[in-house]
Amino acid sequence: MTIKPHLVLFARYPNPGECKTRLIPAVGPDGAAAIHRKLAERTVRLLQESGCHVTIATTGAETSAFEHWLGPDIEFEIQVDGNLSDRLLAFVEKAPVVFFGADTPELSKYHVRTAVEGLATHKVVIGPAEDGGYYLIGMREPLPELLTDMPWSTDQVLPETLRRLKQRKIEPLLLETLPDCDRPEDLNRWPELRL
Repeated sequence: MTIKPHLVLFARYPNPGECKTRLIPAVGPDGAAAIHRKLAERTVRLLQESGCHVTIATTGAETSAFEHWLGPDIEFEIQVDGNLSDRLLAFVEKAPVVFFGADTPELSKYHVRTAVEGLATHKVVIGPAEDGGYYLIGMREPLPELLTDMPWSTDQVLPETLRRLKQRKIEPLLLETLPDCDRPEDLNRWPELRL
C-alpha cells in the first residue's frame, strides 16, 4: 500500500521580536528572527523534495509576504485563530497528513521519507523531540482526539499522546528522537545558526 500524505508545516513569518522569542536573550530579536528564517527555509526545502503535497500554515504576515519569502509555487493557508489545538484541528481532515514544525535543525530527508512511508503500515507516526514533545506527527485518518486539550509546550505532550494511543489500541511508529532549537543553550549544538 502506498500512501501520499499531505505535509503541513506550521510557520510564523520571521518578524524580529515575534518568533523564536526564547532565543532573544542570547541573540537579540534580529538574530532570533534570522535563525527562524534559516530553519523554516530548510524545512520547506526538505518537504518539497518529498514529492508529497505541501501546505505552509502561516501566521504573522499576509500570504503575499510568505510568497515573497518562500516562493509563489507553494500552497499557503492562514492558520485559524485560537490555540495550537485549534490550529492543528483545522488541518486534520486533510488526512493522511503529517504535521511539522520548523524548530528541528537535524530533521533530514530520511526522517521525512520514513514518516511518509510509515503511514503505509501504521495509523500514526511520531517523531519524538528531546524536550518531551514531538517534531512531527502523522496520521493516516483524522484522529482529532490526539490534538485536543493537549498540554502543549510541556514535557507531557509525547507521554499524553502515547497514553491516548494505547487507550485506542493504536501502535504508533516512533522515529528517532531529535532535539529542537528553542532555548539559548540549544544554540551550543548548532553554532552555525548564529551566523
